Amino acid sequence: MAGPARIALTIAGSDSGGGAGIQADLKTFSALGVYGASVITAITAQNTRTVAAVEAVSPAMVAAQIDAVFGDLDVRAIKIGMVGGPDVITAVADRLHIALQADPIPVVLDPVMVAKSGDALLPDAAVQALRDRLLPLATVLTPNLPEAARLLGGAPAGTPAEMAEQGEALRALGAGHVLMKGGHAEGETCTDLLVGPQGFQLSAPRQQTRNTHGTGCSLSSAIAAGLALGLDLPAAVTRAHGWLQGAIGAADGLGVGLGHGPVHHFYKMWGDE
Repeated sequence: MAGPARIALTIAGSDSGGGAGIQADLKTFSALGVYGASVITAITAQNTRTVAAVEAVSPAMVAAQIDAVFGDLDVRAIKIGMVGGPDVITAVADRLHIALQADPIPVVLDPVMVAKSGDALLPDAAVQALRDRLLPLATVLTPNLPEAARLLGGAPAGTPAEMAEQGEALRALGAGHVLMKGGHAEGETCTDLLVGPQGFQLSAPRQQTRNTHGTGCSLSSAIAAGLALGLDLPAAVTRAHGWLQGAIGAADGLGVGLGHGPVHHFYKMWGDE
């Protein structure tokens, strides 16, 4: 590869099972040709079946990690995932506000609220802080339908028209674009809707697998990888969507865990083993 590596930063929680969070983000960055840096906001004792424990990293340590990364690395895109409580959200927002004033690089915000196992990852007290402090920093917000509803204090969208309406409502809170992910909707087809000036729709057949742990983390970090490589937002979203479909399609071949296993981030590299 000619020239220095393109760098993306993930700010998220650690998943000890390796399928979501920081681990999924770094795997995604590597699979898509981007060097990954990380800021850990929380540590989870987690596997494919449950989140047994969560311990937050102190706001001071989160801020120190961000300062260390930006003090040395040429970050070209940021993905924000699990952020924990209001104090950590404030620390992240304060540090990124300074960094983005110096260099307005793109931010992908994935409002992680619930693990695939059903365990809550974002307390109620943090939802308002996320809306007020992080959402306005987002180049693109990537909620699934329950997450979008919780951010807006309403019911999940049930139709494409409602998805578009909720996406515009979230844009009104400050996000540049909103990718409304339709995986929780009914039907044989999953439809994602990018709402904003460069908006469009992406659809794919619903794949019959229980191994979808980390899909949201992986999609948002795949978008960040594309932005770090210099793609515009529609191209980054389209590339990420296609890559994730392949990672879900290959997930059953991994055989990791007894619950909701992870997607196969390296399906293009590992072959048919």
